[in-house]
Amino acid sequence: MRLAIVGAGPAGIYAADLLLKAERDFEVEIDLFEQLPAPYGLVRYGVSPDHPRIKGIINALREVLDSGDIRYFGNVRYGQDITLADLKKHYHAVIFATGAIRDADLSIPGIEAEGSYGAADFVSWFDGHPDVPRTWPLEARQVGVVGNGNVALDISRMLIKHADDLLPTEIPDNVYAGLKENPIEELHLFGRRGPKYVKFTPLELRELGEVRDVDMVVDERDFDVDDSFADETLMKNKQVLVMSRVMDKWRQEQREREAGDVEHASRRLYLHFWSKPVEVVTENGRVAGLRIERTAPDGQGGVIDTGEFEVIPMQSLYRAVGYFGSPLDEIPFDDAKGVIPNDQGRVRDLEGARIPGVYATGWIKRGPVGLIGHTKSDAMETLECLMEDRASWWQPEVEDTGAIPALLHEREVPYTTIEGWRRLDEHELGLGEQAGRTRIKVVPRDDMTRISRGE
Repeated sequence: MRLAIVGAGPAGIYAADLLLKAERDFEVEIDLFEQLPAPYGLVRYGVSPDHPRIKGIINALREVLDSGDIRYFGNVRYGQDITLADLKKHYHAVIFATGAIRDADLSIPGIEAEGSYGAADFVSWFDGHPDVPRTWPLEARQVGVVGNGNVALDISRMLIKHADDLLPTEIPDNVYAGLKENPIEELHLFGRRGPKYVKFTPLELRELGEVRDVDMVVDERDFDVDDSFADETLMKNKQVLVMSRVMDKWRQEQREREAGDVEHASRRLYLHFWSKPVEVVTENGRVAGLRIERTAPDGQGGVIDTGEFEVIPMQSLYRAVGYFGSPLDEIPFDDAKGVIPNDQGRVRDLEGARIPGVYATGWIKRGPVGLIGHTKSDAMETLECLMEDRASWWQPEVEDTGAIPALLHEREVPYTTIEGWRRLDEHELGLGEQAGRTRIKVVPRDDMTRISRGE
């Protein structure tokens, strides 16, 4: 079997690894196509640089790519450099593992104002994604972030943290320079439900409170709400208990500051619970504030509106309400859910009919839910379907393994390889070593490609 996988993030690499290790009665050749010159997807371009533990996942992914059983073609855009017709001509099947890299919408008036941004775009900037601008407008003293998940905490931490505290990380030089000039004094984090419903992990929450020279500010009203549902159900969850203790510690520290026993920090991070965004307040087309409506528990884990409104002044706003998939050339796409329509990974058209030879895994299959580790079980489900469907695989016209490199060369696609990634990896580590840091990312796509290709 010759298999093409489009997307070299965790989903694509795990799918390749699991297929190679699976019990089967046929040989496998796998080609991995990635639109960026470097592999690893959101682990390289979607995880904050001050999270080296999570980035350690790269070590496991690297072992798969270094095994010698997979060919990697980086800097190859599906739909442009290689098409579905090309894949059908050279492979028995394709798995799309293209992830979800766009921001989900927050449909409230004023959200398109100048100074209103999506979290995914900001993450791409501070992680040195080659296809985004080198600069970011960091001009606001008061900033809002909507969302109660880990991405909301990541961008809040990056916005409120002093730039010098990020120097030990692999933060790109242009990002350090931008954050160094960040005038932020206050950050406001909004969630429409209460503190016991947050989607953070305890580690992320604890790290937020450990940022140097930042006071954590909470509203005691948010903790005095009578919520029997949360008390009876959520408080049995160990993670919720841990996070409740973290926030109780912040409340105590706040009382000590108010009593004058502790010095105030130069920056403050306000947590607003039971706060539903209803409108971005604007002045001259720019963000000037966020109007929120206080919510209350409905007794079943949801919220009801109270009719009590408040405006929080700010000059920029970030929405971290989820990621969203992108459509692929000649492949069905569910515009409402942001995924490829599928049944356990088997891609279906918009009428529900199966499309032979086409599969999906990862976030483009199930939506942007679950941690990176969930990707393995997701890939296994897709692969089981793939192997069951042997009778309906494509029958490639060309089985010569040299045909794909020849095709890319003919189309003048400057593709990168595993060897090229190793070259770029060593180059970035070398730049970091010279500066006394772990790594300094090469950001421009042309430079990444040139270094990878040894040009």
